[in-house]
Parts: sequence; C-alpha cells; structure tokens
Amino acid sequence: MSGMWTVKVVGLGVVALSLSVELLGWLLHRLRPKRARTEVLFFPSEMACLEHIFAPSLPQSCCCSLPHGVETSFTRLLRCILSASSSLDVCVFAFSNMDLCKAVLKLQCRGVPIRVLCDKDYAAIHGSQIGVLRRAGICARCDLGSVYMHHKFAVVDNRLLITGSLNWTMTAVQSNKENVIVTEDPDLVGPFLKEFQRLWLHSDPAQYFHLSDPKPADKPTIPSTDKP
Repeated sequence: MSGMWTVKVVGLGVVALSLSVELLGWLLHRLRPKRARTEVLFFPSEMACLEHIFAPSLPQSCCCSLPHGVETSFTRLLRCILSASSSLDVCVFAFSNMDLCKAVLKLQCRGVPIRVLCDKDYAAIHGSQIGVLRRAGICARCDLGSVYMHHKFAVVDNRLLITGSLNWTMTAVQSNKENVIVTEDPDLVGPFLKEFQRLWLHSDPAQYFHLSDPKPADKPTIPSTDKP
C-alpha cells in the first residue's frame, strides 16, 4: 500500500513540476519586452499598381497594365505613411513624388495633423508638391538656414520612424539605389522627434519676419524756434 502511495505522490509531483515549468515559460514570454518593429526597404522599387493601397476597401477595378496586388518597397513605404492616425511629421530635402503627396493628402482628409518641413531652394522647383500641400491646408515650412536642409525622414504617430537616403521624388523611388529603415525603437524615434521640433520652431516664418523687421527710426530732433 505504501509503495502504491509513493508512486502516486511521485507522479503528482512530476505533473506539478511540469505544469510549473510551463507556467513559468508562459509568464516569461508575456513579461519579455516586445521587440521593436524594424524593417529595411531598398530602392529602386518595382513598378506596380497602387490603387489597392489608396482604396483597399474598393473592388479591384483598375485596368492599367501594371502588376496588381504586388507588394513592393514603395507600397510598404506608402502603407507605413498611411498608417498614421494621430500625426505625421515629414522632414525631407525634396518632395516631388505625386503618389507620396497623394498619401499625405489622404491623411489630411482623415483629419490627421500633418507638418512638412523642406529645403527652401527645392520647395519651389518645377514639380515640387509643397504648393499642392499648402493649397490643401497642410502646414508646410521651409528651412530658413543658409545651408541645405538635407534630412530625409518622417515620424508617424510619434512612434514610427521612416528614415534613409530616399528623397521623396519619383527618380529616387523608381531609378536610384536607395535605402529606408522603418523602426519603432524609441531610442531612435526620440532624437528624430526632438530634431524635427527644433527645426520646426527655427523655421517659423513669424519668428523670421519678427527678427528681420527694421527697427523704427528715431524721431528727428526738431530744433526749437523759441528765443531764449
């Protein structure tokens, strides 16, 4: 009898130990910090139809000759931008890509707050989309420094960083060898947010005009005509 009891106790102990190990593994998995999302995109991107990106809920009705339903580096970049729900900050040297402009305008229609900062010389070149954004009511500022504003990054919802060598131009997307890193690593997102805010405040046109206003001239002294 005692031998049978011993076997049962040992068996229960083994089961309890096994359950404890499984429970411990489950707890460690739940408590382990989630790995920050990181994605690398390379360009030039394969040409593909983008209608399913801008209107995913509509049936495929596009009759263009480009491949449909294909995921490319550019479609993934557009998806990252269109994922914005609370804010989008864009800081780019040149912005002439109409599809990227279309994505930003789509966010504007959703009511997402958007800020765009670009280089002052490239804001007015032929094909620049800065004027299109401004006419749509999007706040777009030009860097007022004396050197090129050569950054190429965007921050989605203050948590997702998009950065790399890619200018927001058709040539960069379709022809150049470029790279883009997409990450949610807060150690990387934070400094870019801080830099964007610094540049944004520095490029405030109200501050610029205030500093450049000429000081009022002193009133001329009118000699007195009264005799002593």
